[in-house]
Parts: sequence; C-alpha cells; structure tokens
Amino acid sequence: MSPMAKTKGGTRRFQAADSMRKYCRGVQQQGQTLGFVPTMGCLHEGHLTLIRKARQQNDAVAVSVFVNPLQFGPEEDFEGYPRDLPRDMDLCRDEGVSAVYIPEVPDLYPEGFVTRVSVGPMGEVLCGVSRPGHFDGVATVVLKLLGIVRPDRLYLGQKDAQQTVVVGRMLEDFNVDTKPFVVPTVREKDGLAMSSRNAYLAPDERGQAVALYEALRKAQRAILVGGETEAKAIERLMREEIESRPLARLDYARAVGAQTLEPIDPLRGRILLAVAARFGRARLIDNVQVTVPGRMATARHRADRVP
Repeated sequence: MSPMAKTKGGTRRFQAADSMRKYCRGVQQQGQTLGFVPTMGCLHEGHLTLIRKARQQNDAVAVSVFVNPLQFGPEEDFEGYPRDLPRDMDLCRDEGVSAVYIPEVPDLYPEGFVTRVSVGPMGEVLCGVSRPGHFDGVATVVLKLLGIVRPDRLYLGQKDAQQTVVVGRMLEDFNVDTKPFVVPTVREKDGLAMSSRNAYLAPDERGQAVALYEALRKAQRAILVGGETEAKAIERLMREEIESRPLARLDYARAVGAQTLEPIDPLRGRILLAVAARFGRARLIDNVQVTVPGRMATARHRADRVP
C-alpha cells in the first residue's frame, strides 16, 4: 500500500511521516481538535476504550500502530510480539478513527538516528529494574510521534501506570503542547487487565494470572478497610498472594507515590500499588491507585473506595 491510502469507512492509513504530518496539520487548520492514541497494535478492548474516549473529546482521532524496538531488551519478545494489522485496521475503521499511522522501523529510526530521551530515575524503578532502558525507548518514540502528529490530546491507559507518569513528566519537562489523558484500566470479567501479551497465556497460566488483580484488591482492602499503612506489610501481602500461584514468577510488588514512583513509608496521600509477574512466556503488569485515608476517615468512607 502507498504511504497514504484511504481505507473503507473513511479511515486513512499513512506510513510516511511527512504524509501523516500533512494530514494532521490539515485537520487542525480546519479548526478541528485532534486526539491521538499511540499503540503497538494487536488492539483489544483496552485500546478501543482509549479510542472512544478520544472520539468523545475531539473532532478527529489518530492512532499509531508501531512495535517500537527501542523499548525491547535483547532477550525480550520484539520479534514475537503479537501483530495483526488487518484486524487493527478493521477495528479502527469500525471505531471511526480518522487516520492510522503505521510506520516501519526505518521510517522512525532512519540510518544515522542517534538521539534518545533519557528519563532518569523514574525509568529505573518498578519495571525499569528488570527492563533497563525500556522507558527511555518509550519516551523517545512518544516524543517522535508527538512531533509528527502534534495532537491536542494524548490518550494513555492506566494499566501502564509507570509509562503514564514518565510520559507526563516528559511532556512537562519539554513544554510539549499536548494534554495527556489517562483512561482507567479495562479488565476481563475476572479482573485480569487486558493486554496484548495475554495471548501468550496457556489455559492454566491464564487461570492463575488473575492473582495480580487479586493481590492488588487484597492490599487495597488492607489499606482502606484495615487501616494498614506500613509499606512493607502491604508489599508482603501482595507478594504472598502472587507467589501462592505455582506458575507465577514474581518480578515486583511495590507501594509507591502515585506521581513520583518513590517509596513512601508510612503510606499516605495518593499511592500506586503496582505488581508484575511472569506466567510462562507472558510478563504481565497491573496496578491500582489508592488514596490512603487520614486518621479521621470513617470505616464507611474507607469501604466505599473498595471496588
């Protein structure tokens, strides 16, 4: 297909940065607002929720589909990452997406490309411990995409909580004139957070992967109902819940500041409960945000915040 082509339903598909940039500028020159949803493809209901939110708040919506090599380590699943571009295009068309940007690696990282964003300490905790350089790669590709699309609003999913914090910090630090919106995590009926990597799970692994969400709920209740504020106790509770599943290989279970990602002990204010574990080939992450009640909070006030 050519760098610019129109697909069924009025959704346009672009490969070349110049063509995508020209299209997006044309939208905005007509006085229309533009929302942007960056993805790595293999779209699921979580991505579609982002797209629908973007459609609610903007005149036009652009989606990118790009499996970014800069955010994968040498032993990670870049080559095997789930890809289904025809289905992605059909879903974007059905959701009324205006344009889909689908660059190849050389389109975004041509020969001689050397500059990368360094996100500092925020990228070295949580997932950054086992995936060094991952968030530098995320920030680099997001900044490149924003330079091409220049949307009014950017839509990210809460499931990737650390990513939302890192990208939000980058937008502020570089004075990027795009407003970020974080959309709540979309879950399966049993609570498992939707993820493209869920496709890796064998049936027995899928049955045990819900431990991530169960660990988060147990910790949340311990804080909001039980009044627990010791970080180590909450982290131990989450760790034990996940490790009780024989197929789980825990990566981390942490309680940190929701905006700083730094340790807080005793827990107070808005915090992030975050977990990661491997089930077979799949490395899965999940999180919830919790506002730790003050001393005067009532039991009813606490219980009302438990989903």
